[in-house]
Amino acid sequence: MALLLGSIYDGYRDLMDNKSDPRVNDWILMSSPFPTLAICLFYAYFVKVLGPKLMENRKPFDLRKVMIWYNLFQVVFSTWLFRESLLAGWGGHYSFKCEPVDYSDNPLALRMTHGCWWYYFSKFLEFTDTIFFVLRKKNNQISTLHVIHHGIMPMSVWFGVKFTPGGHSTFFGFLNTFVHIVMYSYYLLAALGPQIQPFLWWKKYLTTLQMIQFVLVMIHAFQLLFIDCNYPKAFVWFIGMHAIMFYFLFRNFYIESYKKKKSTSALKKQTLKNTEDNKQHQQQQQQQQQQQQQAQGVRDDSQESTEASENNIIYANQYKMATGYISDSGLRNRVFIDNRGFDE
Repeated sequence: MALLLGSIYDGYRDLMDNKSDPRVNDWILMSSPFPTLAICLFYAYFVKVLGPKLMENRKPFDLRKVMIWYNLFQVVFSTWLFRESLLAGWGGHYSFKCEPVDYSDNPLALRMTHGCWWYYFSKFLEFTDTIFFVLRKKNNQISTLHVIHHGIMPMSVWFGVKFTPGGHSTFFGFLNTFVHIVMYSYYLLAALGPQIQPFLWWKKYLTTLQMIQFVLVMIHAFQLLFIDCNYPKAFVWFIGMHAIMFYFLFRNFYIESYKKKKSTSALKKQTLKNTEDNKQHQQQQQQQQQQQQQAQGVRDDSQESTEASENNIIYANQYKMATGYISDSGLRNRVFIDNRGFDE
């Protein structure tokens, strides 16, 4: 057992010391993957367990102004990262077909390496998205997709910075920073208040944009399985499988959030329409019943009148009333005259 553990440790040290990029070994959090792993695990524990527990008996925080500044910062920071990836490679220096990692001290290579580390650092800053949900008691928005996406990314990017800080795999970061410019711009506008909401009809297209991003990353990564390129095949699979996983996670989120909501909304509208139709039908039936009852009442009165005539019975509605003076005393009396047999 001790021999096995010693072999594993020796292999780990060889990987960290001899297979990694020596330019980043002394950079913050780059000497070992365990600090990053610990931060990611604590993040998941905090947003799913500890945070909601601490907020259970507290009022939600009003973070509107803080969120405006935070989202503005993320837009600016993502724009800077996107610009760095363009100027250091993807703006013309890199090939979209095959781009090996440049481990030299070339200024452009170093610029891309620094950009990769800042991109890695940005993944910790994005934890703030979820922390805001916790502090505002929006626990329903802390979905499995949200936690997996934010919790895995720092660990995934750590390996990229440690072993391949540049070259083919940075295409993922290049696309992702652009998507984040659009995404945090949306969040910034949403935080400005309800008066902006009518202009945010394009929310669902953010998820579509993210899925398109993952499809492009899959195609870009897996093409190296069919061509000769001096790039580690392990990272081809690493990046490609990440893209596949996130694509299906976001696809499920899209279906749950938009397709099913649309079907539910249509079902509610149909149910409401059916209810209104039933009410109208009931009202029509009631009106018809009332009309039938009135008609039946008229027929009953006519029948009673006929029967009364046959039996020489005089009802009040069969009299004519006249008024006149019939004495010298000036008293006025009413005289009821049988009007049967007289024409109207």
